Amino acid sequence: MPFRLLVPLGLLCSLLPLHHGAPGPDGTAPDPAHYRERVKAMFYHAYDSYLENAFPYDELRPLTCDGHDTWGSFSLTLIDALDTLLILGNVSEFQRVVEVLQDNVDFDIDVNASVFETNIRVVGGLLSAHLLSKKAGVEVEAGWPCSGPLLRMAEEAARKLLPAFQTPTGMPYGTVNLLHGVNPGETPVTCTAGIGTFIVEFATLSSLTGDPVFEDVARAALMRLWESRSDIGLVGNHIDVLTGKWVAQDAGIGAGVDSYFEYLVKGAILLQDKKLMAMFLEYNKAIRNYTRFDDWYLWVQMYKGTVSMPVFQSLEAYWPGLQSLIGDIDNAMRTFLNYYTVWKQFGGLPEFYNIPQGYTVEKREGYPLRPELIESAMYLYRATGDPTLLELGRDAVESIEKISKVECGFATIKDLRDHKLDNRMESFFLAETVKYLYLLFDPDNFIHNNGSTFDAVITPYGECILGAGGYIFNTEAHPIDPAALHCCRRLKEEQWEVEDLMREFYSLKRNRSRFQKTTMSSGPWEPPAGPGTFSSPENHDETREKKPAKQKIPLLSCPSQPFTSKLALLGQVFLDSS
Repeated sequence: MPFRLLVPLGLLCSLLPLHHGAPGPDGTAPDPAHYRERVKAMFYHAYDSYLENAFPYDELRPLTCDGHDTWGSFSLTLIDALDTLLILGNVSEFQRVVEVLQDNVDFDIDVNASVFETNIRVVGGLLSAHLLSKKAGVEVEAGWPCSGPLLRMAEEAARKLLPAFQTPTGMPYGTVNLLHGVNPGETPVTCTAGIGTFIVEFATLSSLTGDPVFEDVARAALMRLWESRSDIGLVGNHIDVLTGKWVAQDAGIGAGVDSYFEYLVKGAILLQDKKLMAMFLEYNKAIRNYTRFDDWYLWVQMYKGTVSMPVFQSLEAYWPGLQSLIGDIDNAMRTFLNYYTVWKQFGGLPEFYNIPQGYTVEKREGYPLRPELIESAMYLYRATGDPTLLELGRDAVESIEKISKVECGFATIKDLRDHKLDNRMESFFLAETVKYLYLLFDPDNFIHNNGSTFDAVITPYGECILGAGGYIFNTEAHPIDPAALHCCRRLKEEQWEVEDLMREFYSLKRNRSRFQKTTMSSGPWEPPAGPGTFSSPENHDETREKKPAKQKIPLLSCPSQPFTSKLALLGQVFLDSS
């Protein structure tokens, strides 16, 4: 039963004043340089307003020019905006904010926090900033990226979330108290996305810290969802994490489910995991078979496949971008163009849009400046170079500035029909919306690196290549460098020992003349016995017994070769005569 859009559409650009850089009568594409500067100005208007009126609260209230805590009490907008600062080229402010966060953010607080939101915004934001710190000119400590203050903060925040995963199914509660764990009366009903949106952040955290618990719980939750799908291959919207029974049985690609599918694809790419990709491709078949109509995606009953809600939700607009990641460009563009017609109709995407009627759904007429359609435009423009995608970026800039801009930032649009505003500026506006807009108009940004440049970094475990591109954005648009996951793969016990050796090496390098004299007069230098060395055979045997049965990368084994040879692998310091 195909559904078709029946209402006439009015182009947004005809409703807005023509700016320099916008397409003229000849239909020329928007000027990227012009809109790049416009987007940068949007960011600083919002960011400065937050700093002046709302910090240290989580978010800005732009109509009253003050702040409020929303998802915890983390100065959330500052964390969410940190990597955007670097993408815009502001290294000095990035460095300043890193210091501010270290001094001011505390996770030992009696606050009930969303497990999902804390992960994607706080853990994801801190991990991304940690991995970008060296590029931003931050003086990183010995052992980076396998250690560092932002990494320790991300790990601390993630550990606060772990009690939520202690359920019979391995699927997490939706809320956890950061001080006391899960409250005794906490509801066991969690949305699908709230269960399946951890593998990107948690696998990164496990790879960097050497503690497998994070990736283990994320994988267990993913697998339990996979095992809970219906006979026709669909998952519902909400599930009881204690019993594993579906509470809401609507299946679709939008709110409550969206980032579960997103993380199967991105987790597969990040981890080079064929199983995760195979899971997504199976879901994709069921989604095409039961929910797709005329390149729209509807909501259906998960067991029967019958239509339950013929609506498009604004959160679904990430889907064309996800399709582009698996190479399904034609389908992605057709769906994107459907969604773009809705934007042109209203100057934004309403939260719910009734497809047969071609209009908004009552009480779902708002647009909280969400990024998803812009995100898809960015991905598809990288894949196709189609100027239509730049036109969406132009329309977004013009619309948001005309409707949403106020003296103290940008306000959520409460109703797209009459442009009434709401007193909130979500942190994702600076983390995602502005970032994707800027990247759409900035083809030479370091995020788009194709591998032609990179940084070679010496880690406690050898040389590591970073910054070569291929960044994986988490669902809050925090970029993760996939190469970083291969920099720190050692047992935790060995990591501590090697980091001690690296610190000792840096200390020796500062006293090079004495060090060189010692090595020339007495032969190869041997480490003293004590903590942080490998001189004890008993300690070596104990470490060996704790090794897992199977290792993809050979573990460090210092007794197998002279210490001078091992240091040569970590930078060839003995050959440096300068």
